[in-house]
Amino acid sequence: MEIKNKVIIVTGASMGIGLATARLLSEKGAKVAPVARSKEILEKLAEELPESFSVAADLSDAKEVERMIDEVNKHYGRIDALVNNAGRGIYGAIENTDLDAYRKVFDLNVVGPLAAMKKVIPIMRREGGGVIVNVSSMVSKAYIPYLGAYASTKYALNAISLTARAELEKDGIVVSVVHPGMTATEFGKNAVKSDVIAQGMESRHREHLPEPDTAEHVAGRILLALQSGEAEIFAH
Repeated sequence: MEIKNKVIIVTGASMGIGLATARLLSEKGAKVAPVARSKEILEKLAEELPESFSVAADLSDAKEVERMIDEVNKHYGRIDALVNNAGRGIYGAIENTDLDAYRKVFDLNVVGPLAAMKKVIPIMRREGGGVIVNVSSMVSKAYIPYLGAYASTKYALNAISLTARAELEKDGIVVSVVHPGMTATEFGKNAVKSDVIAQGMESRHREHLPEPDTAEHVAGRILLALQSGEAEIFAH
């Protein structure tokens, strides 16, 4: 997809990968609709990005997601691409997983993107096509202790994404998945930590971990997914 002048929704755009992606797409000439919970941050970002239209929404609430899609579509008259980036981590041993916390993370990481896809697909179909990029994780390609609950949400997102890719090919709607590895953002700090092991996991193993990618690097891989239409792109 050519990026210039395209209307592109980016969720989780108040920080980290989402913020870097919104800025990069705007630099490439897109009309970006940044979405996150923080209205104040989004308003400042909208001032920075030409022709942008920000929407504050709780992306773990399907009705809020549907409202957001409606507002963007009403403002621009179309939606060319959707980047489902918003998400949260949950760390800890499987036996210690807090089920209420897991449900909340699942709603944000899986149900929210699915709700956005359901709402945007008919809009894209009427326009003759579009692109959906779902941001997953490298942990969905591995079995890593204390990351099982989080990884399971990304396994689910992969299945939804790649199945939709096959279903929507006839409509000219391309669905791709981007898999970031370790990234230098506040993601780990903001994750739900279910037990003592998870709380100290990152600091204890930092010396054995690879150098993290920057948010800007991952944004570049999301841009590549939008442009190329490849099924899966690995950020690291």
